[in-house]
Amino acid sequence: MRVIVVGAGVVGTMHAWHAVERGHEVVHIERESEARGASLRNFGQIWVSGRAGGEELDTALRARELWEGIGERVPGLGFRPNGSLTPLRTDLELAVAEAALSREDAAARGYKLLTADEARALNPALRGEFAAALWCERDAAVEPRTAQLALKTELLASGRYTYLGGREVREVLGGTAVRDDHGDVHRGDFVVLCTGAWLGGLVRELAPELPVRRVRLQMMQTAPLGEPLTTSVADADSFRYYPAYASDALDALNAGQAQDPTAAAHKMQLLMVQREDGGLTIGDTHEYEHPFAFDVLEEPYEHLVRVVESFLGRPLPKIQRRWAGVYAQCTDTSRVVHRQQVRDGVWLVTGPGGRGMTCSPAIAEKTANELGW
Repeated sequence: MRVIVVGAGVVGTMHAWHAVERGHEVVHIERESEARGASLRNFGQIWVSGRAGGEELDTALRARELWEGIGERVPGLGFRPNGSLTPLRTDLELAVAEAALSREDAAARGYKLLTADEARALNPALRGEFAAALWCERDAAVEPRTAQLALKTELLASGRYTYLGGREVREVLGGTAVRDDHGDVHRGDFVVLCTGAWLGGLVRELAPELPVRRVRLQMMQTAPLGEPLTTSVADADSFRYYPAYASDALDALNAGQAQDPTAAAHKMQLLMVQREDGGLTIGDTHEYEHPFAFDVLEEPYEHLVRVVESFLGRPLPKIQRRWAGVYAQCTDTSRVVHRQQVRDGVWLVTGPGGRGMTCSPAIAEKTANELGW
């Protein structure tokens, strides 16, 4: 069988991976020379801790299992089961963590409440003041700037994978074929469109009522920290953002402990993970209203620096990179992804939101299973 995959971000690459793994031939088409969108402009976190229960958590846990297996075969992914810590400073924050520990699925997530000393033993870089920390053992990380390239190298070694960069698919032809902007026609048994936040043009023609929106975020990366940050780190504002923490205790936190004005204005949380070179990837903001701003704003970065330095108990290394990114999210945010047959044998898979890096292996596996690959 021959599968045409359009879009070389992490969701498209994982569809190509599962097709090749099942013995099929793949032609992979990407409009840029290499992917440049949200699949690179993210934390590289395999983030189980905050996922909603049910399908979303099941997908994240399955993806975590798949990531680990792929990481053993593809060392260039930089997979590491580093877990995450959320330092807690107030009684209201502690109550949200305790409520999370009472969930039926808390053990599956690897939740544990640690004292400050226990958290520092796990991550000695956290020298700032906090009272306790929520540990999630199942969280992990990969290197987002190199993951697609490492996966592509492994796919090419199979002999059943062709990568065509710098080609934009302009038309879906009769049957399972597409025409690119070079005029070349690519035919297969299935076409899977994994176009990420590119929702106009051909995608709009195929799915004009697509229940997916675009979300913009700001992030940054520092020079090497000079010491290991052995876990990913979040702040208690992440409780307000992730559905796993919904509870009466969270309602009390929202009512009784206001966010920093900058964090509230930009819908912020702190997420932080160390890269293999020692630098820290830090974010993020959320912007939902179109048209998006074309520039990045300094106040959110200043807020993140204050929060990080308060946890580290030391100045942050020099900020070397700042960027904005855009991802696609289902308008019904409880849905893991939007998967739609748009023509006979042609499927559109988009809208995982901030779950794309976490859930992509399991999303693609489900597509492969449903299509009978």
